[in-house]
Amino acid sequence: MLKENRLMGLFDATSLVVGAVIGSGIFLTSGIIADYLPSSGMMLIAWFAAGLVTILGALCYGELGSMYPRAGGAYVYLKEAFGPVPAFLFGWTFFIIIGAAGVAAIAMGFAEYFESLVPIFTDGEKILGVNGPQVIAVAAIVGLSFFNVSGLRTSYRGQTFITVIRLAVLGVMIAAGIIFGLKTGGKNLQPVFPSGGNWPSLTAWGAAIITALWSFDGWYSVACTAEEIRNPKRNVPRALVMGTALVMIIYLAVNLVYGLTLPIEGLRGTIRVGEAAFITMAGPSAAPVFSAVVALTIFGCLSANIFYCARVPYAMARDGLFFPTLGRLHPRKGIPVRALWAQTAVAGVLILTGTFQRLVDYVLFGLVAFFAATGAALIVLRRKEPGRDRPYRLRLYPFIPLAFIAVNSAIFIALALEHPGQAVVALLLICSGGPAFFIWNARRKVNPPGNEEIPGGQ
Repeated sequence: MLKENRLMGLFDATSLVVGAVIGSGIFLTSGIIADYLPSSGMMLIAWFAAGLVTILGALCYGELGSMYPRAGGAYVYLKEAFGPVPAFLFGWTFFIIIGAAGVAAIAMGFAEYFESLVPIFTDGEKILGVNGPQVIAVAAIVGLSFFNVSGLRTSYRGQTFITVIRLAVLGVMIAAGIIFGLKTGGKNLQPVFPSGGNWPSLTAWGAAIITALWSFDGWYSVACTAEEIRNPKRNVPRALVMGTALVMIIYLAVNLVYGLTLPIEGLRGTIRVGEAAFITMAGPSAAPVFSAVVALTIFGCLSANIFYCARVPYAMARDGLFFPTLGRLHPRKGIPVRALWAQTAVAGVLILTGTFQRLVDYVLFGLVAFFAATGAALIVLRRKEPGRDRPYRLRLYPFIPLAFIAVNSAIFIALALEHPGQAVVALLLICSGGPAFFIWNARRKVNPPGNEEIPGGQ
């Protein structure tokens, strides 16, 4: 991207990490985790472990981001370490599954809560085969895409503002929960750990941590937008580590509130655990307030994901490995406008057809597979380019990248054993990018990548 596009400071970059991560997951997954673990203390350990895994990834991406402060994140790192084929397969998977399907799923989550406050159709009504949540979800994506292409400064400042508001609201809820818990003497936390050696199996621990990890997705967002950050060789690593650490602290605090307000029996199997905890504190009449809080939180998360996800197909296209038009920047705004709108179009189709629900089942497979590959890229690049400038050099090397590789490989194997059919489909979806790579690679040899700006400001 253009040099003058480096407008985001450390605070904005850190806000992007936090904003891209905190969505609906923290309000929904703790009840599922409580099914695996028999006490609130164990739940906190599971969330802490998931946070540590995420920080391991942030540290690995921090060194890689300081070496290659370019748009695209893992796409760039895999390309430098292993060549264009693995990088393309990541970008292909990211564009179709991780990015577009993820954006579609977040938009539908927002729509579900928003419609509970402002219903636009009667219950179950459809117009031309489209229901109310689908209309809201598509409208949200289109509206936020217009916002994100309006200008880089406006876009990232809007992200930061929304994130600050969301954190302030969460802070009030956390404080109210702690006060409520102190008034009750913290009785719902008892027992913090089960007595009599009634500890869950390793399988249960693994399932709980994997569930918690889902709520940390998006932590790598700032690596995808490195070209828009001031002093990226230093600020990208800092934003990654600070942002993931802040998210972990918030998640631990929210789960402490759950433990203070609800007994473990009330947590187990409760999908809308955040709503249950809030109603316990404030009464049933406060349910609409909670729905508004969640809708705002998901809306901010959706905006951040639309912002950073489009930078991956842009980076691919700029290298001549995707539709050339997606690799062009608007000459005045310095934004990959066409990549943003292409992402919006794919996400909209997935919402209107309902296919995003099936694709989301494969997101975690793709994520952990490429996380492991990116950890390996760090090791390869240490050997391949030992003299390259590394403004941030990972400590405890090679233990941290090896641990990151091992954890994500173990998660992939565990998921594959639990859902072998989904694992096969996920691998087929990833490998489906192979033929596409050879098509675009052949085109690249005939027509090398040109100017990245959009001619005529189109």
